[in-house]
Amino acid sequence: MNTTESKPESTPEFAPEATLATAPESRPEFAPEATLASAPEATPATAPEPTPDYDAIIIGGSYAGLSGALQLARARRRILVIDAGQRRNRFASNSHGFLTRDGQPAASIAAEGRANVAAYPNVAWHDGTASSARRDGDGFVVELDGAGTVRGARLVLATGVRDELPQIDGLAERWGKSVFHCPYCHGYELNEGRIGVLASGPMSVHQAQMLPHWGQVTLFTNGVCPLDAAQLADLHARGVQVDDTPVLRLVNVATVVLEDGRQEIMTGLFTFGRLHMASPIAEQLGCAFDAGPIGPFIRTDDTRQTTVPGVFAAGDGMRAASSVALSVADGAMAGVGAHRSLLFGLAPFGAPFGAPVAAQIPASVVPPVVSPVAAPLLPQPCPQRRVSRHRRSYRAGRPDS
Repeated sequence: MNTTESKPESTPEFAPEATLATAPESRPEFAPEATLASAPEATPATAPEPTPDYDAIIIGGSYAGLSGALQLARARRRILVIDAGQRRNRFASNSHGFLTRDGQPAASIAAEGRANVAAYPNVAWHDGTASSARRDGDGFVVELDGAGTVRGARLVLATGVRDELPQIDGLAERWGKSVFHCPYCHGYELNEGRIGVLASGPMSVHQAQMLPHWGQVTLFTNGVCPLDAAQLADLHARGVQVDDTPVLRLVNVATVVLEDGRQEIMTGLFTFGRLHMASPIAEQLGCAFDAGPIGPFIRTDDTRQTTVPGVFAAGDGMRAASSVALSVADGAMAGVGAHRSLLFGLAPFGAPFGAPVAAQIPASVVPPVVSPVAAPLLPQPCPQRRVSRHRRSYRAGRPDS
């Protein structure tokens, strides 16, 4: 969970319209006698494959996208990062659990990451969104919001997810402040106080089972999480209290107002929402999805390649679990995977990382696509910025470590 993004200074300006400019057509002088001569019939030439504007286009510039972009930038590839600054964790003030950045403002982590990437002169940036993407020959065409199109040899999708929160009065404005979804990110700061779980479905049982290590837990079933005898016994054995009274609203910091008039003062609250893809691009490209417990996620292999050759994915959109640390790791792997595919060719989906690959991938049958809209919920068992250094070394041809 984190906050809104502040823009670093000296970010390279991206001008996609420059890629669309063409030289004016030259017009020959009029020569009437030329009309009397019969010219030999010309053989139509095969149009050359358009040269990509970029070796890779990263769609999404939060933690996963920035991490992937950094690997490709350091491989001296021409890359474009497209980002509108709508990180999923923009609602939280601080980020936790990321080594060397534990407890720091989430916005400053993202801003510093952007500055790191922007320091490389082979990186371009577009502040906005990508409205669509499609395959075009050996590469991809990405349409930008009101700024034309760009071409890339590879795509890295770090588009993230959108949380559909439970409809409880007062919850949305407390999201990321006193209502959370990840105990590893925010549980420690509750200091073993009173923790409430606002049920939204079967996964809330799992959440309640986890949280006793962080405090004194009450599960508010709220009419959406019926429990069987085995589940009740398991929760009681863990010290979890169960309250079946419907929840009316949240007030103050994290006080739960119940239908019978009681007000349970909690230190913090946890809940799950339904997850949706934040962008339609993965579906437009034909990527396969897997059904997760609270929403679909993009199917990838060990290299973070999707079922569409040349398209890689990282971050919350491709895994059921989420955190800044996991997103950064996924982004690094996606960036390396995309770069290796530029070096050695595209590997079939599911090939082990580092396996020899052919120069071309044959058209093959990929696993069936699960629509991100229709994907069912799976039942779960109860169980110091240094800009000048990079610029000097890049121009001088000396890599920095």
